[in-house]
Amino acid sequence: MLGMFVMSGCIRRLIPVLAMTSIPTMFRSQIYIASLLLLMFVASAKDQTGVPDLEVTAPVDGAVFRLSEARGRYVALHFLLKTECPFCQRHVREYVQRAAELPDVVQVFLKPDSEEEIRRWVARSGMDTTNKVAIYRDPNARWAKAFRIPFGYEFHGELVHYPALLIIDKKNHEAFRHVGQTNADRYRFAQLMNKISELKVAESLP
Repeated sequence: MLGMFVMSGCIRRLIPVLAMTSIPTMFRSQIYIASLLLLMFVASAKDQTGVPDLEVTAPVDGAVFRLSEARGRYVALHFLLKTECPFCQRHVREYVQRAAELPDVVQVFLKPDSEEEIRRWVARSGMDTTNKVAIYRDPNARWAKAFRIPFGYEFHGELVHYPALLIIDKKNHEAFRHVGQTNADRYRFAQLMNKISELKVAESLP
């Protein structure tokens, strides 16, 4: 998106420059047309970089989330670690408590455990996620792999993917990602609020 803004700005600045130069009119027209075609190519390439069509189920209440149905809204995908993880509970609890502060952002938490393990994990956490933030199952980290979340983090004697947060924009394109380098390296809610504000500003640019 930013590249397209830059390119369109460059073309707008190029028009008066071409008009003031001694380049023959025929060549000026060709340069202008070539610039427009380049801009169209950049825009077309960007439109083809959509993300995988995520579809997941929450073991607690059976709710189903489909990324394609959230088009037109921002979506935050949280890739949590497998098995017991106090940092994951702390991270989710913060988002559950403050979710209402970002009503235009869909929070999607993904955990690669079994259905029963997720149910026990939610019950032990003491969080009421029913109408606020659901915990969805990512079987065998299928979606973590589809979204290219790096693997190789050693946790509880297993090699798992790193903790990560991705922001999907209103056109179903990945707008931002944060991949934690350690279990404690999580993207805080305040950081997400700032990032969403930045994206909205960029979205409003001509």
